[in-house]
Amino acid sequence: MDFTIQVYPYELKFKNPAGTSRGVYLFRKVWYVVIRSLKDPLHIGIGECAPLLDLSCDNLPDYEEVLKAFCKQTEQAGSVDTESLRNYPSMLFGLETAMRQYERHQDYHLYDTDFASGMEGIRINGLIWMGDKKKMYDQIVAKLEAGFKCIKLKIGAIDFDSEIDLLRYIRAHFSSDEIELRVDANGAFALTDAMDKLNRLSEFEIHSIEQPIRAGQWVQMADLCSRTPVPIALDEELIGVNDFSDKQALLEAIKPQYIILKPSLHGGMAGTSEWIQEARLRNIPWWITSALESNIGLNAIAQWTSTFKNPLPQGLGTGMLYTNNIPMNLEIRQDCLWINPDINFDPLTIIQ
Repeated sequence: MDFTIQVYPYELKFKNPAGTSRGVYLFRKVWYVVIRSLKDPLHIGIGECAPLLDLSCDNLPDYEEVLKAFCKQTEQAGSVDTESLRNYPSMLFGLETAMRQYERHQDYHLYDTDFASGMEGIRINGLIWMGDKKKMYDQIVAKLEAGFKCIKLKIGAIDFDSEIDLLRYIRAHFSSDEIELRVDANGAFALTDAMDKLNRLSEFEIHSIEQPIRAGQWVQMADLCSRTPVPIALDEELIGVNDFSDKQALLEAIKPQYIILKPSLHGGMAGTSEWIQEARLRNIPWWITSALESNIGLNAIAQWTSTFKNPLPQGLGTGMLYTNNIPMNLEIRQDCLWINPDINFDPLTIIQ
């Protein structure tokens, strides 16, 4: 053993309540894992373990104790055991990204890409959170004025007719060539009216809808995917499907138009890479999304995402949500996420 791993819990506070069909987030708890060399205390690696309440398959009541046990195992082995962490995706993501930084010994420059060097941005979608009609309208206007060309609306919390009115407003002012529209139902549609709602949404040239019905209904989701007038992207459906053979079975059974991948939820970088491999074999397009991580996790996800050169807008704009985010050199310029190499920062001053 030539390093130790320490665990630091941290509570992130939202600037504004973040509404989804599962409820409203006011704060969230994350854990940072910090790897330190026994010979050089400045030789470190930092990763973020950020399970989502009521969503992550490893959101355990004894999360911190389990995480510390995996950290001890990693210390003793000298490496991250991906297989033993397969069913603990948020822990795996934190440990494998911390180890990536530690082994490269290059501060927070995790990959050799133009994005990581600050020479290129990653196109992202502008996220519109659930709220009343006026709040959602105001968010849409702000995103359009900022220069976003792809907007994603969380739907399913307010009256569906009001959400249709919002989409009608956007399309009255911007064609599909000017603004790409994505919607995310978070599984809010009932089986009885899902197809009717998809038909109504098709009027607005929607790029895709995430998870129209709740996860775990493979037969019904497969039927929707085969008949939908709006391309369907799977998200929550992939959570907890951690075995490689089960990933193959899901994609074969449902045949979605897209899949959306979140390393903290879908198997860390190792498990998410398996999803990408299997999606490519079946010609299923995909994109990568953060899952409300702080800037530590967002930085790792974004740099890793940049290695794929995926032309679709990614979902990497959540780092601005918190009042007490960890300082990093990430910034949004128009509709792209960038790294600014001229910004100095020291996350450890906040984490410890």
